[in-house]
Order: sequence, then structure tokens, then C-alpha cells
Amino acid sequence: MPTTTRRPEITAFDADERLRWVERVARLLDSQFQLPGTQFRFGLDPLLGLVPVVGDLSTTLVSVALLLTMLRHGASGAVVVRMALNILIDTVVGAIPILGSIFDFTFKSNERNVALLRRHYAQGQHTGSGKGLILVVLVLFVAVAGLVAWGSVALLHWLWLAMEGHTSW
Repeated sequence: MPTTTRRPEITAFDADERLRWVERVARLLDSQFQLPGTQFRFGLDPLLGLVPVVGDLSTTLVSVALLLTMLRHGASGAVVVRMALNILIDTVVGAIPILGSIFDFTFKSNERNVALLRRHYAQGQHTGSGKGLILVVLVLFVAVAGLVAWGSVALLHWLWLAMEGHTSW
């Protein structure tokens, strides 16, 4: 009797090229690289986060772009709000010197968001209306504006110290 091999079921998430793109970018940001000899994985997010303000701002903007793509492809308002909170936590805590860099290596907000959307698709709830978009954009705008303000104050403080002749912070 011949044995048949079961082919894995292709989900609506996997069939949509744009959502697979979201998953690839999330992996690049959160877990593309592996520390040799360990199971520890990290991505570009914590590496870019080492560059004050610009690094955190750039990864936040990419995360927001991923979120908007997921929103356009059926994420409900409740899931979008949870995703936005993941990005907000990553942005705010990631902006804290030293602690934020360590946090960025472990939190992986983009992969958390992809997992939320995958579960959402698996449950057949991916026909959201996108009502959460206004709230999400507002929350993320406040987060990004706060990060820019923090960076500006830090830069002005550093310039003031440099003009005064201080050699350390």
C-alpha cells in the first residue's frame, strides 16, 4: 500500500506575498543572525538601536510600515492595538541608553506582531475593518515624536557640554 505524504496546508497568510514580505522583514529586524555556538538570535533592530535616535527612529518607522501593511490585510482593531503596543514598548524602552540596547536584543516586537497576525488568520478573523488605524497612528506618532524630542534634548545637552569644554557627559 503506497504511503501518501501529507502536504502542509497553505494558509491565507502564507498565500499572500505581501504578508510573507512582512514576515521576512520582521525576521531581518528581530532574528536574522545567530550567535555562533548558541541558540541566541538577533536582528538589525538592536544593532541599529546602538546609534542614538536615528537607529531607534528608523526601526520604529519600519515597524510602523509593517503594522500598516498588516492592518490593510485584515488585522482587526483589537489585534492592531496589541501590535501597536508592542511597537510602543519596543520604541520607548529601546530608547533608554544601555538598558534599551539589552532590551532590543530580547523583546522582538516585529516577530510578536507577525505571530499575532498568524493566530488571527488561523482563527479566521482576518477580515478586520481597520478601525484601529486612527488610534494606532496617533499612539505611534506620539511615540516617535517623543523619541525625536528626547534625542533633540540629548543632542543639545551634549553640544552645550562640548561648548563648555567638558570632555565627558
